[in-house]
Amino acid sequence: MELSIIITSYKNPELLKVCIDSIKNNITLSDYEIIVADSETEEKTEMMMREDYPQIKFIPSKENIGFGGTVRNGYGVSQGEYVLILNGDILVKKYSIEKLLEYAKKNPQIGIIGPKLLGFNEALQPSCFRYYTPLTIVYRRTFLGKLKIGQKHIDKFLMKEFDHKSIKEVDWIQGSAMMTRRMAISKVGLLDSQFKMYFEDVDWCRRFWENNYKIIYFPEAEMYHYHGRGSAGKNVIQSLLSNRLTWLHIKSAILYFWKYWGKPLPKHK
Repeated sequence: MELSIIITSYKNPELLKVCIDSIKNNITLSDYEIIVADSETEEKTEMMMREDYPQIKFIPSKENIGFGGTVRNGYGVSQGEYVLILNGDILVKKYSIEKLLEYAKKNPQIGIIGPKLLGFNEALQPSCFRYYTPLTIVYRRTFLGKLKIGQKHIDKFLMKEFDHKSIKEVDWIQGSAMMTRRMAISKVGLLDSQFKMYFEDVDWCRRFWENNYKIIYFPEAEMYHYHGRGSAGKNVIQSLLSNRLTWLHIKSAILYFWKYWGKPLPKHK
């Protein structure tokens, strides 16, 4: 089989349905499979998959196993030479999957390739980034990010000087939509299970670079992303006291920096 599409899902069957339908309505390939890997599965999600999509492989989980866990579960039953990982809040546009696949097939040095992500208002969503440093966390999570030096650091992290209109090698791309190949995964390994939420994609892309594979931002393929910033929008005191996602992000950051402490960053263009 040429392509396995793994959709990772968590407690949003309505959006999952829109995601699945966007694939089925816009893909022109014939040799592919769709796999839905769900986390902390609810009855309404299981019923929808059983009744509306009996031909799709559905892998439920009683526990919240996080993004990495759902990817690992989906990959375990996949058969495709190439693997497209999508969050359940992604809507694919016509030919976007085909464009990613065609470019990946022509460039075997690519380990992971990701599309341009758009909001439903057609505005660009950041999806390719430079590597985190500890200062990135500080600036993004505190009032210091509003200072000139903090804003300059964040803008560099978000690659704001890049127009996002050309194909580019990048440090890492967001896990919401990424295509890779089975041969590369067999060398690099799957997502690191110690990251329960956040930094799984950062770590994975870094490991691909360490194994001499490229990470490519590919804007010729576009997808919509219904993205809710669950841990943003509050002042630092409110966020730290009340927002579990903030703590999860900080915990994952600590795990990431500890894992790579003293190790040089992979070099590329």
